[in-house]
Amino acid sequence: MSLAKLFSVSARVRATGANSMLLRCAQYSSSNQESKEQKVYPPSMPGYMYVNPHEADMSIKEMSDRAAQTVFWTELARGMAVTLAHIFKKGPLSPRFRGEHALRRYPSGEERCIACKLCEAICPAQAITIEAEERKDGSRRTTRYDIDMTKCIYCGFCQEACPVDAIVEGPNFEYSTETHEELLYNKEKLLLNGDKWESEIATNIRADHLYR
Repeated sequence: MSLAKLFSVSARVRATGANSMLLRCAQYSSSNQESKEQKVYPPSMPGYMYVNPHEADMSIKEMSDRAAQTVFWTELARGMAVTLAHIFKKGPLSPRFRGEHALRRYPSGEERCIACKLCEAICPAQAITIEAEERKDGSRRTTRYDIDMTKCIYCGFCQEACPVDAIVEGPNFEYSTETHEELLYNKEKLLLNGDKWESEIATNIRADHLYR
């Protein structure tokens, strides 16, 4: 076969391929245009749903309502009404809530702490410092019981280790301060917390004793 015939055959093949490609593009565009005009959506199969379902054309009233909600923040106002209705209500606390620390007393007024120093030994943050001395009757009592609340991680290990339920984490969580020194609790501060929250602390311990 001569070179001229080869060129003519290849030209006819290219022309045929280009024509078929143009024909396919025309068919696709026409079918796509028909589908857009008809807006036909197949029904969803059982167990499936459209993630972005087709929205019908909005009427003028619906468009005006949506615009009003956007401009005047009506949805925000309705949400704020719900917020303001519950803003001053405190939710219930679990009996195991770990809040501000306290030292408890017996009903007779005697301190519960026996200066065993288990809480000081088990504290992972080394936030507890205890000094003790022996009394005339042979019992040991603390002369110093300090907790650095800025170090405390509220793990509750001190309360779990205490054999007499002396050191506890009470229900109070509103004890923010303005200075660092106010978060360095001494024995007197801890005993005052225990006297203030004794009824709530005793109730929580009774509610949790079945699980300890």
